[in-house]
Amino acid sequence: MDVKSISDLIEAQAPLSLQEKYDNCGLLIGSSNMEVTGVLISIDVTEEVIEEAIQHNCNLIISHHPLIFIGIKSLTNKNLVQRCVTKAIKNDIAIYAAHTNVDNILHGVNQKIADKIGLKNTKVLVPKENTLLKLVVFVPKLHAYGVRESIFKAGAGQIGNYDDCSFSSEGIGTFRANENANPFVGEINKVHSEAEERIEIVFPNYLKSNIINALYQSHPYEEPAFDIIPILNKWDKVGAGLVGELETEESELNFLNRLKLIFKNPVIRHSKLIGKPIKRVALCGGSGSSFLSDAINAQTDIYISGDFKYHEFFDADNRIIIADIGHFESEQFTKDVFYEIITKKMPTFAVRISEINTNPINYL
Repeated sequence: MDVKSISDLIEAQAPLSLQEKYDNCGLLIGSSNMEVTGVLISIDVTEEVIEEAIQHNCNLIISHHPLIFIGIKSLTNKNLVQRCVTKAIKNDIAIYAAHTNVDNILHGVNQKIADKIGLKNTKVLVPKENTLLKLVVFVPKLHAYGVRESIFKAGAGQIGNYDDCSFSSEGIGTFRANENANPFVGEINKVHSEAEERIEIVFPNYLKSNIINALYQSHPYEEPAFDIIPILNKWDKVGAGLVGELETEESELNFLNRLKLIFKNPVIRHSKLIGKPIKRVALCGGSGSSFLSDAINAQTDIYISGDFKYHEFFDADNRIIIADIGHFESEQFTKDVFYEIITKKMPTFAVRISEINTNPINYL
């Protein structure tokens, strides 16, 4: 099993194209062709984590937070990142990161938090924009079904809880083949008219190459005519945070105390209690303060995230409770997400969850 085979498993669930523009996901150190002896899963990469990998013969570390986040202009071991890069290279350890791409998928980091809390009927809090494309292709009528089915199998045509979604309309296509062509229908140097179907199908942008390959393999024409059009619609299957509901209402204090137990928090920073029960919950793993207004607009009772600043707590304004459970604490179960993705396909492969607590924040 090589590094690429394992990274492909993760990217099949959390494509790299879903990462935010500022992020740096993917293989950061090592060769994709390297044979993997074992995998160590962690939230962060530190010198202690690399040492743990060495001790357990794991030559691939999969982390949530990228070790290399900004450019490195020198390797002089002057800071933690440079020391970790040097140590990993010296010991032939590959490092792979899956960060905001795992944050943005429906069954990723945030769903794991929701499961721990016991939320039902979850949906994305802030659906991602500019992630959908529309394929428009013109196909001779007798071949339209086969082309359409091939494109569906490649992953196109899913809208919400429906699949195999498309729209077709009939028309007449015209073309003239020159001397270098090998036309499926028509004759060289003669204008030909053909009854065709115009097929329109929506798909996520990370499937673009798969969709085009399926189109070329199934289309009978030597030169298929097609357009790929960006769509501005939001896609509610990917994006930041989640919204869900508790099965039964819970008092504010009981819910906050339950959060402390679930996430092993020594302390939870929260805004003023409003005095009404908790039923509808919004959450976002990591730094999610920028989505507070979305949580309020979603008419939730409480918003759970991390890294809120002092003045941002005022923005709750008795409309919602802010529960800052900490950045690391909110994302600690991401290790389970990676573990489940890999072991579901490779149940006997050597995969370990790091025992190192990499949280840089301590409480007194």
